[in-house]
Amino acid sequence: MGISSLFPVQVAVWQETIGPGLFERDLCINSPTGSGKTLSYALPIVQTLSNRAVRCLRALVVLPTRDLALQVKDVFAAIAPAVGLSVGLAVGQSSIADEISELIKRPKLEAGICYDPEDVLQELQSAVDILVATPGRLMDHINATRGFTLEHLCYLVVDETDRLLREAYQAWLPTVLQLTRSDNENRFSDASTFLPSAFGSLKTIRRCGVERGFKDKPYPRLVKMVLSATLTQDPNKLAQLDLHHPLFLTTGETRYKLPERLESYKLICESKLKPLYLVALLQSLGEEKCIVFTSSVESTHRLCTLLNHFGELRIKIKEYSGLQRQSVRSKTLKAFREGKIQVLVSSDAMTRGMDVEGVNNVVNYDKPAYIKTYIHRAGRTARAGQLGRCFTLLHKDEVKRFKKLLQKADNDSCPIHSIPSSLIESLRPVYKSALDKLKETVESEAHRKHTIGFKLSRMGKGRVTGHAKQ
Repeated sequence: MGISSLFPVQVAVWQETIGPGLFERDLCINSPTGSGKTLSYALPIVQTLSNRAVRCLRALVVLPTRDLALQVKDVFAAIAPAVGLSVGLAVGQSSIADEISELIKRPKLEAGICYDPEDVLQELQSAVDILVATPGRLMDHINATRGFTLEHLCYLVVDETDRLLREAYQAWLPTVLQLTRSDNENRFSDASTFLPSAFGSLKTIRRCGVERGFKDKPYPRLVKMVLSATLTQDPNKLAQLDLHHPLFLTTGETRYKLPERLESYKLICESKLKPLYLVALLQSLGEEKCIVFTSSVESTHRLCTLLNHFGELRIKIKEYSGLQRQSVRSKTLKAFREGKIQVLVSSDAMTRGMDVEGVNNVVNYDKPAYIKTYIHRAGRTARAGQLGRCFTLLHKDEVKRFKKLLQKADNDSCPIHSIPSSLIESLRPVYKSALDKLKETVESEAHRKHTIGFKLSRMGKGRVTGHAKQ
């Protein structure tokens, strides 16, 4: 992979897992964006599982979005096969039937022989050692996929923890913890044994008792690693994870930390001419890769549409937001990675954890409301020790509040990036034309949505009428 030395967070986690720490404690890892958190947990998990004798699902990594899960899966796929481990993906990108065929190994049945369905069910086995999943699709497999089990799980990674602990994602966590807890009725002398059942499938026994100096804890226990660039330290939130003697690993005294080689700039704009300042800035950046962040999916769509109506811009610009289908987002992200797109206009769907090589600049078209949002947005650049710049467009009345926001990350250095007023004036005629075209586009899209909605409504009424006649 071209890696000759490890970043600090990777060394620290290795010391607490494969090194002297020996996975004795659960880990809470708070480290800046682009500091190498994914490899920090992928390496020790793959190293530990490399000596496994029987294939079963032993490591689960949960992430909030499909694109982030795909990215993490690629990291595991780069190292796991070398030691004979298989990595699976459960994100809903393909049909659930296709995912099941990848995750569950079915016994080979000979033609002409009658098999007992219960026997066949007992012989279903995991086809993967490590699973990378999003919460929704994980729950689908837990509830409906025959042969899918978490009873052998040894490692649980919760990446982007503060987002996954939000209310909308809650259901998956208690379910996973419940399915991996010990059965107090089972008390065997050798707690770490994987026992074969009558049908040859594995049975993992977890028992409670004094093991390795910790009283009343199930062993072998489920090791947990939770990570974020803005990891919560709220005891009530972390309590949901049922952490075992947690160790908090961080890169500094403050919770909020920006990448070391990030340069922050503010751009003071006249409120009605804000898009012109953005166009002028993008022109000055040339063909450098850039992500422009807005406050909502609607703003993303309109801003991208407006920018593409500027005839003078010789830059390929695309949008990336939750309004799009997953297949469209994946295609756009691929083109951006390959350099076929120079500018990506994005909602905050792009902020968390996404790693795109060569992003030199980030632009906050809409000022982030929270320091956490600023950190995750700015973290798309200046990754892995590289230089990067973050520009924030502000109205005059937003400057004071923005300064206070940056102080939460101990950042007092945010000089003004100025754009000549003559350049703004020269763009005014094109801007008026672009606004007229945007208005036409918005009206056309609204009419199309109304027409489609009306047709669907008529179809629904037709079905009801038909049933009534019957």
